[in-house]
Amino acid sequence: MTIPIRFYNSLAHAVEDFKPITPGQVTMYNCGPTVYDYGHIGNFRSFLFADTLRRFLELAGYEVSQVMNLTDVGHMTVDNVADGGGEDKMKVGGERLKEAKKQGKAGIDNPDDPWAVAQFFIDAFLADAKAVGLKIAAEYPQKMPRATAFVPQMQAIIARLVERGHAYRAGDAVYFSVESFPAYGQLSGNTLDKLKSGSGGRVLEEHQAGKRHPADFLLWKADASHIMKWDSPWGAGYPGWHIECSAMAASVLQREVIDIHTGGEDNIFPHHECEIAQSCCGSEHPHHSHFARHWMHARFLLVEGEKMSKSRGNFHTVRDLTGKGIDPAVIRFELIRSHYRANLNFTQKGLEDSASAVRRLRELHAKLSAGGAQAVPVGNDHPVLAKFLAALADDLNAAGAMAEVFSFASGSHADAAESLGVLTKLDSVLGVVGGGSAGPDGFAAGKCAELDAARQTKDFAKADAVRAELNAAGYDVKTTKEGTMAVKRLA
Repeated sequence: MTIPIRFYNSLAHAVEDFKPITPGQVTMYNCGPTVYDYGHIGNFRSFLFADTLRRFLELAGYEVSQVMNLTDVGHMTVDNVADGGGEDKMKVGGERLKEAKKQGKAGIDNPDDPWAVAQFFIDAFLADAKAVGLKIAAEYPQKMPRATAFVPQMQAIIARLVERGHAYRAGDAVYFSVESFPAYGQLSGNTLDKLKSGSGGRVLEEHQAGKRHPADFLLWKADASHIMKWDSPWGAGYPGWHIECSAMAASVLQREVIDIHTGGEDNIFPHHECEIAQSCCGSEHPHHSHFARHWMHARFLLVEGEKMSKSRGNFHTVRDLTGKGIDPAVIRFELIRSHYRANLNFTQKGLEDSASAVRRLRELHAKLSAGGAQAVPVGNDHPVLAKFLAALADDLNAAGAMAEVFSFASGSHADAAESLGVLTKLDSVLGVVGGGSAGPDGFAAGKCAELDAARQTKDFAKADAVRAELNAAGYDVKTTKEGTMAVKRLA
């Protein structure tokens, strides 16, 4: 079943028909984390948007090749201007681990080693990503490459840019010349005139004095004192932040132009604007006017109506929330339930509502499975699935898709096997029923059978004791005509 798909394209500033370069196949690159800290829920809103996009396309029948980078070099703390500045984020990560160690919290023995710092936070990210159901996490490291593994590919692009006059050396740095690429600013709406006043008003650092235009951005920095450094034609040093994604996308996906590139709206400028420029000018066959056909960006996340920040005390990491006993599936549902191009307000009430929604779907799964029914294959032309897919095909209309899910959940389920088949396909996108504590696990199933047996023999004291045991273990217990159900408490 082929359905027409339309997505908002940030580059065109309009909703457009989505047609992949190769019929039936989609190449997708998603900007991943800079591994200098634990991933917060704002990061994961963007990552889960990409995951939902992938899952929808796969359900719609496409073969999706997805890549998400792990930035472990070149990203500086001042990242809202094209050239960056401030401190190396990997160094910042090491300082955080040092402080954690002083306070007796989790840390590592060698926080001054950026390679070790990166691995520490990569491991933490992968654990969180698997907990909330990011499919890409199972494809590490092949489809989740580290920037440090692609420095030769970055240098090859830089060399072509210098050779073609799109980049130049100034002192100990190599810069991309934004004036050499007339389309610079198309994605963000910035113009060179707007950017000429000094890169957002920031005073240029000493090594930037030789720049031809204030918006020219760093491709390579020669710095022999840097721990993470590589030999290059421009001196031993390290790459700029933007060049890594151009190298990894082209190398891993083996395409000069890909179908979809995603990220958070904060990536639009400067990061994605710079990616487009250097990719178009530095490709092996520079005849393209774009790097990706569709650019898609998730809006910012708010917490209780305010911008998330540590100073406000409303900063949440995924592991903070799971550490408080919140089921990862609830976090996932809360972060995907609204439209990606609208700000998401993350609230306690929203978490409670999401917990109720996930519980409702898990209870439905348990009820349908209680009599031993097994899911049967169901085609995408099934009325429920057709409406669900049509909603998502409309620029990932999450509200419309959720409405179809819960309309189905409230309906008649005379054929349990068919309903399980539908629920299984719906959950292939939602990712909240299957896996984790979905349905009755071994412990709960055994206790439910024990409770039912006690009730049958009218041993109500034992039944109450088993119910109390399940409650103490974190399960909500319900008695239905099909028998006792126990569903893991979510939030």
